[in-house]
Amino acid sequence: MRLVLAEDHALLRDGLIRLLESHGFTIAAAVDNAPSLERALAEPDVEAAVVDVRLPPTFTDEGLRAAIAARAARPGFPVMVLSQYVEQLYARELLASGDGAVGYLLKDRVSDVSDFVDGVRRVAGGGTVLDPEVVATLMSRRREHPVDRLSPREREVLALMAEGRSNAAIAAGLHVSEKAVAKHTNSIFTKLDLPIAADDNRRVLAVLAWLDA
Repeated sequence: MRLVLAEDHALLRDGLIRLLESHGFTIAAAVDNAPSLERALAEPDVEAAVVDVRLPPTFTDEGLRAAIAARAARPGFPVMVLSQYVEQLYARELLASGDGAVGYLLKDRVSDVSDFVDGVRRVAGGGTVLDPEVVATLMSRRREHPVDRLSPREREVLALMAEGRSNAAIAAGLHVSEKAVAKHTNSIFTKLDLPIAADDNRRVLAVLAWLDA
């Protein structure tokens, strides 16, 4: 898979290049600023991107904006966003389309090589991956919302779903059967008033409901 990598810190950028290439990815372009990122994302043979939220010239949200623009031009284009801190607004904006194939991880997670690479692969495959700290922050700021209809166990399942975990991974994490997780998942969809559709689409919509809570 051909990736664009955007990271302004030279050492981290070089480390990510080596890490991703050693796990089978091809780095089509590695850039350190927003204009270069925009040009790289416009190339038709690029299949996904790993992008720092803050890039030169202003170090605000150039990376995020370029990623959102790329997804507007190519719906469902896979983007993994990296950030130094939990910034709730960025997670919401990135997921707003509901198309999936997005991730939001704190840079500290890169040190856990297997989880980071697995997260990039899941995003590239159309999944949604959220950093556990992002999920925890969102949970702590919830107000009354349809999510409040969920039982404590269903909230646990949805929180893990928001991290991009499969039913099998959720079952392993909660020490229950996959059948039990599937039952909880169907209950979540019902309580959040999500219509019958492709299961992946409903998972993304459920995550969006969690983010909006």
